[in-house]
Amino acid sequence: MHVAALTLDLHLPQSRSLKAKRAIVRPILEGARHRFSVAAAEVSHQDQWQRAGLGVAAVASTPSHVTEVLDRVERFVWSFPEVEVVSAERRWLEAAP
Repeated sequence: MHVAALTLDLHLPQSRSLKAKRAIVRPILEGARHRFSVAAAEVSHQDQWQRAGLGVAAVASTPSHVTEVLDRVERFVWSFPEVEVVSAERRWLEAAP
C-alpha cells in the first residue's frame, strides 16, 4: 500500500467574505473527491477570506498510480481561474506492512 498527501496553499483574490470563499473552495474539494476518488478537505486558513489550505490524500497499490492521481488533482486545482496556487507540497507516508 502506498499513501501520499498533497497540501495546497491557495490565494483567492476575488473573495470578499467567508461565504464567497466557500463558494470557490467547495467545488474544488467536491470535484477532486468525485473525479479522482481521493480524500480532500480544507485544512488551514478557515477563518481568512482570501486564503485556503487544502489537503488531499491518495492510496493505491503502486507509487506510480498515487503520483498520477495527485498530478491530476493538482492540475484540476490549477484549472480554476479564481484561484492562485501559492504552493503545493507532497508527502509520502510510511505504511506498516
